[in-house]
Amino acid sequence: MKILRIQTLRGPNYWSIKRQNLILMRLDLEDLAEKPSSDIPGFYRGITQVLPSLIEHYCSPGYRGGFLERLQEGTMMGHVVEHVALELQELAGMPVGFGRTRETATPGVYQVVFEYLNEQAGRYAARAAVRLCRSIVDTGTYPQSELEQDLKDLKELWAEASLGPSTETLIKEAQYRQIPWFHLSARSMIQLGYGVHQKRLQASLTDHTSILGVELACDKEGTKKILRDAGVPVPVGTVIHYLDELEDAIAEVGGYPIVVKPLDGNHGRGITINVTSHEEAETAYDLATAASKTKSVIIERYYTGKDHRLLVVNGNLVAVAERVPAHVVGDGKSTIQELIEDTNKDPRRGVGHDNVLTKITVDRNSLGLLERQGYTLDSVPPRGVTCYLRATANLSTGGIAIDRTEEIHPENIWLAQRVAKIIGLDICGIDMVTADIRIPLRETGGAIVEVNAAPGLRMHVSPSVGLPRNVAAAVMDMLFPPGKPSRIPILAVTGTNGKTTTTRLIAHIIKQTKRTVGYTTTDGTYIGDYMVEKGDNTGPQSAELILKDPTVEVAVLETARGGILRSGLAFDACDVGVVLNVSADHLGIGDIETIEQMARVKSVLAETVMSSGYAVLNADDPLVVAMAERVKAHIAYFSMNPDNDILRSHIRQGGLGAVYENGYLSILNGDWTLRIEKAENVPLTMGGLAPFMIANALAASLAAFAHGVEIEELRAGLATFVASSKQTPGRMNLFDLGGYHALIDYAHNAAGYQALGEFVRNWPGERIGVVGGPGDRRDEDFVNLGKLSADIFDRIIVKEDYDTRGRARGDAAKYICQGIDAAQKKVRYETIIDETKAINTALDEAPQGSLVVILPESVSPALRLIEARKPVGEGSVPPNGAKPPGQPGGERSAEYSSSAS
Repeated sequence: MKILRIQTLRGPNYWSIKRQNLILMRLDLEDLAEKPSSDIPGFYRGITQVLPSLIEHYCSPGYRGGFLERLQEGTMMGHVVEHVALELQELAGMPVGFGRTRETATPGVYQVVFEYLNEQAGRYAARAAVRLCRSIVDTGTYPQSELEQDLKDLKELWAEASLGPSTETLIKEAQYRQIPWFHLSARSMIQLGYGVHQKRLQASLTDHTSILGVELACDKEGTKKILRDAGVPVPVGTVIHYLDELEDAIAEVGGYPIVVKPLDGNHGRGITINVTSHEEAETAYDLATAASKTKSVIIERYYTGKDHRLLVVNGNLVAVAERVPAHVVGDGKSTIQELIEDTNKDPRRGVGHDNVLTKITVDRNSLGLLERQGYTLDSVPPRGVTCYLRATANLSTGGIAIDRTEEIHPENIWLAQRVAKIIGLDICGIDMVTADIRIPLRETGGAIVEVNAAPGLRMHVSPSVGLPRNVAAAVMDMLFPPGKPSRIPILAVTGTNGKTTTTRLIAHIIKQTKRTVGYTTTDGTYIGDYMVEKGDNTGPQSAELILKDPTVEVAVLETARGGILRSGLAFDACDVGVVLNVSADHLGIGDIETIEQMARVKSVLAETVMSSGYAVLNADDPLVVAMAERVKAHIAYFSMNPDNDILRSHIRQGGLGAVYENGYLSILNGDWTLRIEKAENVPLTMGGLAPFMIANALAASLAAFAHGVEIEELRAGLATFVASSKQTPGRMNLFDLGGYHALIDYAHNAAGYQALGEFVRNWPGERIGVVGGPGDRRDEDFVNLGKLSADIFDRIIVKEDYDTRGRARGDAAKYICQGIDAAQKKVRYETIIDETKAINTALDEAPQGSLVVILPESVSPALRLIEARKPVGEGSVPPNGAKPPGQPGGERSAEYSSSAS
């Protein structure tokens, strides 16, 4: 077997709208292409011995053991690889279950699709599954050591990718509330929401968090001074910088017992409590100095009592946890070492902050603490006796948490909320040492010993004892109060032809509402009136750029087939999804072989429209109409035909639509008709002479109307949008070059040629075409372009793109010429491979009153060639420059000839 390609899908995609995180592997079975599993000796026995847990896979039979039943009956190896990739992730602690396997048009080559939780782990599982299956085919087994290494690597990848318990808690709550989120590329930040409504997180720091509050909380001595001045009980303490200051500092705080801790430490590092001798104090000083960036050390009076963490969010106390240091409880039989090992077997315990509990580790501090209690690791403590292994109660060093939220005294609640305000933190962790949290702190003689910015949340979300607290809900309520949106409106456009023009027109119309629009097109990514990034930006990466920008109020996203197939959509849902048309373009690419499969790709966008939104569908295209069956949103149809049955039936049922009728672009809704504007008054339609531009204007108008744009704003947008090199580069850009005109259009497929022909055939003078097509199309596609060209133009110059996309130079032109010949029209043609030379030849030889139509590989170079000739005008059809649609375009008298260069 050979892996041909592995892709990562991160959003709604061709394979699933709901299961958005998928690995897509293109797998060549090679010698196994004709061998089902039942025909491979020893394979069933071998794979069930290596992975006995495959019995839990239901597969298509729908019951436990269903996959193994399929395996015995005989299934192809691509299907087996899918299940093995899923099971390897399961065994590594990543619960996944969705998979699909389909053979491609290439015999023996399969698309294997399966779910992942972590991208790198998913890609690893794909490769490991192929290795494992190949090994069992060849040898009947897979070495246990290799399986263990695979699982170890997968677990490490999963651990490395973990968000951390606090971040994960917040993201789960965001997902529950359907708030979208992204990883940002710096400082482990997370973005919640889109555009202007976004908020950012870094663990439990938010963009509401005051930097002054964070700095103050990190300055432990400064925090004590501010709180002491406010009358809050805090430990008596002082800061020292040198060891020879230690003795005087101990005397200053009233003698032993004391606490020694770094001035700027965190997570309990470098803290020693209940120090009772000078020798212990010196050792504690060394530990604190090592953990302090400033080498400054706090000496404090030690307060006896229980350690409590109080969590205050947005000024309100939301959770209280009593923290108990790492410890074991004697059973009268086991040594302390054995008790530690037994405690660490708790499945909730692991290494680092990503687990509910942390494994207990023994170090010099632990041994010293045990010694003060009269024990060693080999001691057998009596039943019920607690042996502490850490002096501090941090969960990160093996401590546990007991929920005390319901027990705290109201005065202590008031105090905690006041402390958070004094320090200035939106999310604040307050450490209160008191004998009894149920009694006011002033009565117990306890103290607020520390205030923490970015407090950990896991002790409250997953306490060792007591009721879990959904503290993330309070954070989300703060960031996105009820009624405040987290999303910006998204209007997305797909189809075979017209996407860029329609996207730009929608964006232009919405600009009339005075909102900042971010939009993506095949020419570039734009925010407001400015280009952010040049290029063919119709995939998820460009869409993410728009959705991550904090100035964008509305997103209008051109969404191409390639991005959907390569990565899926960048968004989980949109408000308006427009599907313009589906025609035979890009077939044979990305394992999409039929126009019906292509329609399924485009349908992903329509199916992603949220239920409250609108899917805007072309009622004149049966493949687009069929998408309505899979759409959960409202439907809005547009049509060039006022008698279209689909549209009429939809309107009779009270639906929304748009139609071109009696020369007008009109909105229909149930019983009423709202005429927007005459098509001939809409500049984009070239005086009403370009039917495909009328269709684009209809789709854009309907999308904007469904979005809620007022009719006057809609009219203003249509009236000021011109098919020009500035507003729609490469889309019906018509230039007046004095004695003749030149038209640049990016038509590159049969549907595009046909649509262009509806306008060009009405030109009264000679029509000259400079034609070609992308090299990755099928041979028959080029032949068809040649036939269409012969039906549109009087003279044709066949050229080729500079990037032939793997084809031999001259090959595409050869097939286009075959199509011209097959059309048997009276048309002159020649081949000039070089695009620049072909364009200049056409322009140099253009007769008076003619129209030169240029279909370039890249728009910008073609526009520069036109601009060099100093056009006298752009964008409008000259008087009597073309006949209305439906009138004959004149007889062709040029002779039929053929040449090449």
